[in-house]
Amino acid sequence: MIKFNAGCNFCPHHCNTDRANGEKGICNLDDKIYISSICSHMGEEPPISGDSGICNVFFSHCNLQCVYCQNHQISNNEIEIESVSLEKVIEQITKILDTGVRSLGFVSPSHQIPQMTRIIDAIRAKGYNPIIVYNTNSYDTVETIALLESYVDVYLADFKYADNSLGEELSGIKKYADFATLAIREMITQKGTSLLLDDQGIALKGVIIRHLVLPGHPENSIEVLNRLADMSDSKITLSLMSQYYPAYKAMEFPALNRSLQQKEYQRIVDYLDCLGFKNGWIQELESQDTYQPDFNNEHPFEKTN
Repeated sequence: MIKFNAGCNFCPHHCNTDRANGEKGICNLDDKIYISSICSHMGEEPPISGDSGICNVFFSHCNLQCVYCQNHQISNNEIEIESVSLEKVIEQITKILDTGVRSLGFVSPSHQIPQMTRIIDAIRAKGYNPIIVYNTNSYDTVETIALLESYVDVYLADFKYADNSLGEELSGIKKYADFATLAIREMITQKGTSLLLDDQGIALKGVIIRHLVLPGHPENSIEVLNRLADMSDSKITLSLMSQYYPAYKAMEFPALNRSLQQKEYQRIVDYLDCLGFKNGWIQELESQDTYQPDFNNEHPFEKTN
């Protein structure tokens, strides 16, 4: 189990706060477990969801504050979320795993690393051994990713920006590109560039990189692809995403206050092909109408009337 020391430095913010004694860092959390939703989710990449879905644990709060965040209700603490006991979390997770779901995903875990590993240890102690998916924004330190090698089977990692200044402008963080590049290199060192699948097509081990194409910022996407090509010889499994829609504070940024256009998205798709990427998925442009969660609902991805 990974534990909080006197100062929390698990993510690149290096807040050095004593969360075990109630102090809070940039993520605005102490050392308790804060979760907004635990649900079976079918919306991930095919080797992650499979036919049965994945049990996703959506942590509340975040170590980024993206102005266009699609999960802003929980990342920005718009919905008040109380801490939850480890026993309650395990009860909810095992109920889903008992339906035949094989994978357990942790969404936005970078600021709750000790809490995540406590959950994994407790699940394993009960005799469960799900495939562990670390679904991260990649604002992680190499040291933390190294600690997770025995916990994580599949890294499902964003690569948002290759431009540090863009990360500071749109997500309020310093040196995103530098930290994400190093973190992803460590993920690849641990798991390799090939995605290991079982006979049902479920990912057992590996790295999947996601990149959300932002309107008005094609050069950022091009440089992200360049970096990924360099570090993996274009062999990494890549999920190119078009599901952007203006959410949260995006309307305050003219370039972001619209959906992607076919021409600008196709430019990125064509460049991906030119770099020789063969493994992964290219999201349909219409996907922007599909991924609009509401965390006021018991299941945030199910539409209610």
